Amino acid sequence: MKAGIFALQGAFIEHEHAMQALGADCVEIRRRAQFTDGLDCIILPGGESTVQGKLLREEGLLEPVRAAIMGGLPVFGTCAGLILLARELSNDENVYLGTMDVCVRRNAYGRQLGSFRCDADIKGIGSFPAVFIRAPYIEQAGAGVDVLAAVNGKIVAARQGNMLATAFHPELTGDLRVHALFCGMARGRA
Repeated sequence: MKAGIFALQGAFIEHEHAMQALGADCVEIRRRAQFTDGLDCIILPGGESTVQGKLLREEGLLEPVRAAIMGGLPVFGTCAGLILLARELSNDENVYLGTMDVCVRRNAYGRQLGSFRCDADIKGIGSFPAVFIRAPYIEQAGAGVDVLAAVNGKIVAARQGNMLATAFHPELTGDLRVHALFCGMARGRA
């Protein structure tokens, strides 16, 4: 399996290490030419969603990535990646890829000081050590969205078809179960 990991900004290397530990070959994507047809899945890491969205536009990646996701390419977005996937942001007029039928609140828990860790009960996985860093959450999920986890009544993980998204950073925990779930989605498509 070949995973494309967007390395424009943010916590991409940790995703690369997790995917490699699960047997995937990884390609870091920074330019349009690196986004090839040979990818089995892609990961949109955490970081700054506004910076990542701007770089996706500047590098000519926004439309090809959107088209690939709409065509069924499995995608996993964490934190900022969730924001990039959202069809709507409740506290920002920007929409980036807009492929996932969710409304997301950016920086929902406040600034850096609002970052925290907790155990989240993830559907199909169980208790998972979730790391939230200036995290969003999903305020509304469309009818086709499977809510996988909520913390304090706020949706923090969801799946819609070929799209998996978390408000937290599973790549920072050493626990590979969420990445393994995503690998299963990618292998299932292949």
